[in-house]
Amino acid sequence: MAPPNDAEFPMTGSNRNLPADMAARLIVALDVESIAAAAAMADRLDGVVSFFKIGLWLLFTPGADRLIDTLLGRGNKVFLDAKMYDIPQTVQQGVAAVARRGVSFLTVHGDDAIMRAAVAGRGDSDLKLFAVTVLTSLDDAALHGMGFHVGARDLVRMRAARAAACGCDGIIASADDHPDTIRRLAGAPGLLITTPGIRQSQGSLNDHKRSATPGDAIRNGADYLVAGRPIIEAADPVASARSFIREMEQAQALLPA
Repeated sequence: MAPPNDAEFPMTGSNRNLPADMAARLIVALDVESIAAAAAMADRLDGVVSFFKIGLWLLFTPGADRLIDTLLGRGNKVFLDAKMYDIPQTVQQGVAAVARRGVSFLTVHGDDAIMRAAVAGRGDSDLKLFAVTVLTSLDDAALHGMGFHVGARDLVRMRAARAAACGCDGIIASADDHPDTIRRLAGAPGLLITTPGIRQSQGSLNDHKRSATPGDAIRNGADYLVAGRPIIEAADPVASARSFIREMEQAQALLPA
């Protein structure tokens, strides 16, 4: 599959500027039912994890703004998993508001007009935009039932090329979709790829149908890993997070320099 020829949109650069510390590449999803529980989990993981995802479980809960400000105020990074999808002007203004907050990552849907509006809204801020490709809860059968004529892996690769062409910094994709291959086929070596659905080998898949272990994800070229329930529901969340980081480090050490 050839990448689209969209000269009017800048392709992502080749330098992904990843943190040297593997712990900074683990994002813990605060998928809990209350702001108090999220704050307590962030406090518990402080010093081990510095990057937290806030999604729809919390975004509409009273106190979400306060939680974001608290995390940012103590030097944590925030991934706002809003999956923005609306008319372009609304998306542009929404992204601009997120950028002013100092959030690090934001998700938008992988529609061309949406992605272009998001890039315009981000402006010259440090906010990184990630396009949603195919949710990890969907497999080929589910996509065919929705009317798609391609499978999950092909659809991810098509949308990755569009995201790069529209100027997004990265995409959300399963490690099973092979991030390094996605970049090569999209013609975008600098495309950042964040992978949800990360489970250790003995863990439950929960809602995810396309998942991977931390080591597999790093070996396949994932840049940032998102883990929720395997850490926050563990008997010892700190030990679980350290185990994730250790497996990521071991996989990275075996990759070619």
